[in-house]
Amino acid sequence: MLEIQKRLSNSFYALLALPATAMGFGLSIQIAALSWLLTYRYGLEISDIGLVWATGPIAGILGQVIIGIISDKVWIWNGRRRAFIIIGGVLASLMILALPNIGVIQAGLGLEGVLGIAILISMILDLSINVSFNPTRSIIADVTPEGRERTKGYTWMQTVSGTFGVLSYAIGAIFGNIVLLYFGVFLVFFFSVIPPFFIKEPKYLGRYGEDEDAIARELSGKDDMPQSVNDASLIRILISIRPLWGFLMYGIYAIIKRLSGFEFPGYYFEIFALIVTVYLVAETLFKSEEGKSREEAGKIGFQKVLAAHSFSWVGVQSMFIYFFAFVSYRMPDLTAEGVGSVVNWSFFSLNLVAAIIPVLALAPLANRFGRVRTHATALVIMVIGYSLIIFFGHFGIGIYDFRSSETFYIPISLYLLMFVVGIGWASIISLPFAIMSQKIAQNQMGLYMGLFNLSVVLPQLVSSFAVGDIVQAVDNKTILLVICAVTVAMSAVSWFLVSEPKDEMTENPALLDEKIEKKLEE
Repeated sequence: MLEIQKRLSNSFYALLALPATAMGFGLSIQIAALSWLLTYRYGLEISDIGLVWATGPIAGILGQVIIGIISDKVWIWNGRRRAFIIIGGVLASLMILALPNIGVIQAGLGLEGVLGIAILISMILDLSINVSFNPTRSIIADVTPEGRERTKGYTWMQTVSGTFGVLSYAIGAIFGNIVLLYFGVFLVFFFSVIPPFFIKEPKYLGRYGEDEDAIARELSGKDDMPQSVNDASLIRILISIRPLWGFLMYGIYAIIKRLSGFEFPGYYFEIFALIVTVYLVAETLFKSEEGKSREEAGKIGFQKVLAAHSFSWVGVQSMFIYFFAFVSYRMPDLTAEGVGSVVNWSFFSLNLVAAIIPVLALAPLANRFGRVRTHATALVIMVIGYSLIIFFGHFGIGIYDFRSSETFYIPISLYLLMFVVGIGWASIISLPFAIMSQKIAQNQMGLYMGLFNLSVVLPQLVSSFAVGDIVQAVDNKTILLVICAVTVAMSAVSWFLVSEPKDEMTENPALLDEKIEKKLEE
């Protein structure tokens, strides 16, 4: 074990963040380049792009839950999560390499259209990222004590990941998306394959990970690994994600509708799914955790986190997929390259803030005022940012380039307001993980991290299909930012109804292993 892991130093948290950074960088590449590539190089329509992006949530539903369940139970290459991080990273880097070569692959296979190939590559890429994303997040909870150290782990994850996310958008804006894709191949590979070998994973995780006597008793007379308490039956999974049933219903219907052409008349099913979603989310948020056992309260708390977190991802994912349409509408004189540049610089601004404030601001504020309140407030600020972009996001200046005799338009107001939006984004991808991880049993982290991801991917199906249809049908593309503002506002209100997780005094899990070994010898 490295000394930095024993001391839980900042350098260890930076090392621990690199696998998640690799997957985050792969996702940033998708956000920066995929919609642009499919629109301006391969000529796909907005609805087709939404279908390609829908492969991500589908891959997430399958990949993160299944890998989470498996990684809780196995011990491969001296770790639970290590093998999945490495395999997912290698596959992801190969699929990123394939993205700019879709035309070459199409010609080599002798096919006429690129949509099917784009869907296949996107699905494998998303599946690869999801194979690794769950373990890269679960391992942080595995090797950190509950409370401030765990919050620190996830805020460091976002700071390091966000810094490289900023780099990705800068590369795309300055050198172009094709250069970004090839750079990403190498970064994703090295950050996912090398760091896991320098992180010692604890072999023994008790029900909550802190009682070596209880863990030793559980292990006595058994083989190398403790008996898992995971009951990952379909019924249990469905009960655990009850607040998301409306999203799930709509997602299944939307996929069937898009692939088969079958649909109910009017929008009655969509309205029904929305009513179900609002009812189940509200019912969950008003449940009481008082007087319940720790396990039962944890299950209720976990469902509240799912309910509150879900709406924010409708807004965020819609922005990532269709922001190019908003930019093109608000700035109609931009060329295809100009639209790509503005989108990249916008997301550069978004991620610059998301890279800076988690460790410097969010962690201290969360320690003082609570993780839940800090996160909810960050979402309120995000809503304000979206609202201001609707009215002022297109203002800027034109700069004349004497060498090319062209005028370049720089929407300064948009970039500044994306800083504001970035405060909410920084919180979305850091604090909810810390909150969620303290609601559940330690040795079920992979399972529940996968289920938690459903509060991300199922709402993303709404973005891919419902929001995509709306953005395509409505001429005024500012409707996109209205949807973003409303859904994030719903999430903010929901988070104010979530109880703050109680910190437990726990020990460094890596050091706990040594104590358990001694107990077993006795």
